[in-house]
Amino acid sequence: MYDIILSLHSYWAYLVLIILAITAITAIIKTAGDKEYENNDFRRGLFTLIVSHIQLLIGLVLYFVSPRFALWGELGGKVMSNSLARLYLVEHPFVNILAIVLITMGYSKHKRKLTSKMKLKTIAIFYTIALVLFLSRIPWSTWMS
Repeated sequence: MYDIILSLHSYWAYLVLIILAITAITAIIKTAGDKEYENNDFRRGLFTLIVSHIQLLIGLVLYFVSPRFALWGELGGKVMSNSLARLYLVEHPFVNILAIVLITMGYSKHKRKLTSKMKLKTIAIFYTIALVLFLSRIPWSTWMS
C-alpha cells in the first residue's frame, strides 16, 4: 500500500506543478499585459486549487503510512539534527501545506476583487509564491535517482 500511495503522490506532484505553473505564468503575463480576466482564468485557478488539495490529502495519508514516520519514535528529539529526517518529516510537509494555504487564500481573495487587473494580480502573487515554495521542498535527490 505504501508504494502505491508514494507513486501516486509523486506522479500527482507533476500534475500539480504543471497546472500551478501554467496558472501562475498566465496570471503574470495577463497582469503585465493589462489583459482581461476571463472564465478560463477562473477555471484554471479552481482546478489548481482542487488538484493541490488532492495532493495534500494523498500526502497526509502517505505521511502516516510511511516507514519514515517511525523515525519520529526512533530519533526522538534528534529529528531536527538529521537532515534527511527533517526534510521528510518536518520541512516538506510544513512548507507544502503552507503553499496550499497560499493557493487557497489567493483563490478566495481573487474572487472578492472587482477588477480584472486585481483578480489576476492576486492569483499571480499567491500562486507564484506557492510554486516557489513547492519547488523549494521537493526532495529532488529522490526524483533524480
